[in-house]
Amino acid sequence: MTNTPRAVLAASFTPGETAVPAAKRFTREVMTAWAAMSVSGDAERLAAELVGAVSGEPFEVVWIHHGESVQIEVREKAEAPGYGPPADAISWGVTFTASLRTRWARIELPGSASDTSDEWVTEAGQGPGWLGFLADASDLLAGTLDPDMVPAIIAQIVVPRLATWCAVYTSAHGSGPLRLAYLWHADETQIDALRDQLDALPLPADDGPAVLHTGDWQSLAFPLTARGRRLGVMCLGRRDRFPDEAMQLAEDIGRRAALAMDNARLYAQQAAANRALQRSLLPPDEPTTPGLDFHVIYEPAGETNEVGGDFYDLFPLGDGVWRFAIGDVCGTGPEAAAVTGLARHTLRLLAREGYGVASVVARLNQAILEEGERARFLTLLHGEITRVADGLDISLVSAGHPEALRLRPSGVVESVVSPQSLLGVFPEAAFYEESVHLDSGDVLLGVTDGVTERRSGTRLLDDDGGLAKLLSECVDLSARAVAERIRRAVQEFAPEPSADDLAILVLRAP
Repeated sequence: MTNTPRAVLAASFTPGETAVPAAKRFTREVMTAWAAMSVSGDAERLAAELVGAVSGEPFEVVWIHHGESVQIEVREKAEAPGYGPPADAISWGVTFTASLRTRWARIELPGSASDTSDEWVTEAGQGPGWLGFLADASDLLAGTLDPDMVPAIIAQIVVPRLATWCAVYTSAHGSGPLRLAYLWHADETQIDALRDQLDALPLPADDGPAVLHTGDWQSLAFPLTARGRRLGVMCLGRRDRFPDEAMQLAEDIGRRAALAMDNARLYAQQAAANRALQRSLLPPDEPTTPGLDFHVIYEPAGETNEVGGDFYDLFPLGDGVWRFAIGDVCGTGPEAAAVTGLARHTLRLLAREGYGVASVVARLNQAILEEGERARFLTLLHGEITRVADGLDISLVSAGHPEALRLRPSGVVESVVSPQSLLGVFPEAAFYEESVHLDSGDVLLGVTDGVTERRSGTRLLDDDGGLAKLLSECVDLSARAVAERIRRAVQEFAPEPSADDLAILVLRAP
């Protein structure tokens, strides 16, 4: 074991019920970053045992990578009580300063000089420990869909297990000139000098492993190729000669890394396409609405914000007249997106052609039905707003949509529109307008079922008039403040993220 640490990671904690889980989580992150997943279980148990004995004052957990071993130190005030040897530690001890006591324990890494469990024992060069290392590497690479993270993961997998340093080169879009995407060295203080040394490094042009000339280093380059495309190059360096087994492992990791990189790029491209399509289905800009206080919140669900689902619109028809809509298409994906785009553009086109609210909804219903098997049913709240001397006059149609609510300045909340047929189901459906007047200070709230059906266990947010109760607490708030209050209530209703899109539209009469 060398005396100079190769890497140090530390975090501070407060004693209590969350201390042990937090320390174990930190330990797992450290072992992942150091590609020491094979000892992660032992390391987490050590952390739990040492941290579990802490009481009173805040303390610090420090993990130190010595190359052939990792060491945990729990640093606390000197008056803390003593302890016995941790069960999983190879060596352990206690050190003191005037005000600090440090309890430490060390685990040897597989493949170190003092550990024989991972010796190369087969003709293929892969003992049981190294097969586990490859499995852990595969899991780690498969665990990210961020293409910018893959080079960092590659480097931290191979350093220090296979090489002293690793440089990963990639192209900007999977083609074109290569650039240094990530550089990692077992001794972080050497990274800048190594970077300068690698600036003049000529990368191999062929598709096989190649020997590179980088000063005193023994260096190898492995292509990162997936599905017939060269995505980059992984370069490894160490002072001594690379064992044949290490080269075989590096080639294997290179293949797995290339596939992970390709998958991450494809995923990122799909996510970007989804976001672009989603933006195309929403209003391009907020309209100028003199005399009308309004606010809209729209949050698509899911990591990639998959297209489809909820939508909204608000646009002017003339001086003091606007149309608005808030809707929810069944499902997500391209089919739902097609209905979303059809709905928003049809609403705008027909409204500007002079069709009334009920006529627009009826024609949209017919247009969705004409889509045939590609169609999805749609719930919709569509209305026309007219500014008048004593507030706002609104003509409304609610086609299978969650009820629209009006809040009076007195705190009274009431439903203002009757439910009618949802769209895309019944060809014979007829629609009629209902009139609503908003006096000064009145608020009209429209939401999608991402609000009303927000679930916590067996309860929904709108059970027993939950949404109306929330709205009644919003007297004298602006439209923006009302919308934000509703969104916050949705977020806090359950600990887990919402699985449904969310749209909130608030109108307030001046």
